[in-house]
Amino acid sequence: MTEPRDPGGHAAMHEPLDLVVVGAGPAGMAAAATALDGGLRVALVDAGSAPGGQFWRHPPEDARDALPTEDLHHGLRTYRALRATLAAHERTGRLTLLLDHHVWTAARAADGFTVHAVDRGRPPEERAVVLRAPALLVAAGAYDRQLPFPGWDLPGVLTAGGLQSLLKGGGVVAGRRVALGGTGPFLLPVAAALAARGAKVVAVCEAAAPSAWLRHPAPLLRNPAKWAEAAGYASTLARYRIPLRTRTGIVGAEGDGRDGRVAAVRTASLDADGAPIPGTERRIDADTVGVGWGFVPQLDLLLPLGCDLADAGDGTTAAAVDTGQRTTVPGLYAAGETCGVGGAALALSEGRVAAVSVLTDLSAPGRPGVRPLAAERRSVARHRAFARAMAQAHPVPRDWPAWLTDDTTVCRCEEVTAGAVRAARDDGPATDHRQVKQLTRAGMGWCQGRMCGPAVHCLVAARAEPYTPAERLIATPVTLGALADSVDSPTDATPSEPT
Repeated sequence: MTEPRDPGGHAAMHEPLDLVVVGAGPAGMAAAATALDGGLRVALVDAGSAPGGQFWRHPPEDARDALPTEDLHHGLRTYRALRATLAAHERTGRLTLLLDHHVWTAARAADGFTVHAVDRGRPPEERAVVLRAPALLVAAGAYDRQLPFPGWDLPGVLTAGGLQSLLKGGGVVAGRRVALGGTGPFLLPVAAALAARGAKVVAVCEAAAPSAWLRHPAPLLRNPAKWAEAAGYASTLARYRIPLRTRTGIVGAEGDGRDGRVAAVRTASLDADGAPIPGTERRIDADTVGVGWGFVPQLDLLLPLGCDLADAGDGTTAAAVDTGQRTTVPGLYAAGETCGVGGAALALSEGRVAAVSVLTDLSAPGRPGVRPLAAERRSVARHRAFARAMAQAHPVPRDWPAWLTDDTTVCRCEEVTAGAVRAARDDGPATDHRQVKQLTRAGMGWCQGRMCGPAVHCLVAARAEPYTPAERLIATPVTLGALADSVDSPTDATPSEPT
């Protein structure tokens, strides 16, 4: 196998790789540690400045003493153990840890996979990095799913995940009076963290009703840690007197006439299908709004490789994997939120299972024995069942489009309105977000539909059809210089045609 090199021809490492892991969140860290303990040579690649992903996001190393954020994290003992394992293997040269590296595509090659990344560790310089290995494991995580509402494009309206990233990564409290809305348990840790850092959380608007969980008792009973976690958040909300309003949605935001920043939100009680109930609207002063409707698996690297997808049960699609986290493409594995959103505990178990599958499939004399998988597979099954129950208890409301006026912006990048999307549906007729993109430019901007794609899909597609992002050969913006370096690299391979 060809030795990975940087564009200048200098060896990136001294031995060929066995496995490239993309994503250093819980799934990627667990997978890399398990594969390294099993004797493989691994490259762990992540766009962040430190391992941990969003779940274990920390401030930069030189700022951690001044910005303590450990109280915002769960499972730090596991995180530290994984960091120690990775550091030990990095010292021996078996692990190549590539941080601040954005992977923009991966291609199948005769002897495995070619992974193309851009090193952005010394801005504004960008360097192309090309890695080759017989096995590729994608643990790229997920991103916030957003539903537009009038005023959601005002300064001060963020995703719930964005609020948490500011807290964990920089100790930044985005506002003094914060309103949160959407659905799902993720709203609770965000509210608790903001309150603990001094923000006044004026409302947590949960679109679902708590009684929905009564229809799924078994997953709750098999996951007592979830009960304890929920009880802790409930105690925090009570201590800070944070109002939790169920079957309620944020249906609008109003700006301040002086600077245009959000100054208030409008909330309304929702009927069983998510439509606002007339006469229930309230106005609440707020200078910051955080909204989250679950998450969308990050599939950009998997789609061009021809990986089959499966309905994740929450309105999205995810990588289809077997019980060993193998995708339908030989040598390609997936773990964590890429396979469907289910939390850090599930991601850790899936990462370990995937690594053992890699060890099994690349088995060679002299390597340590493969660890038993029974306990990890039981963990995956238990947590995946809980994730399915959570998706059913906290669905995207069917009638949320009733919140939108025709002049509500849906695609921020290209300023496409709900009226234009509806016209593409009714007059086009467009039946999915790809056709809307052709008719209106929705999804053609900088984010390439990551923000508006799920909402556009809901506005035009059949209710039962899950959202699948558009296929892109380039997963992240890359400069022409870095692209040219990648093409000129001695280890470069021509990307295979999408299947």
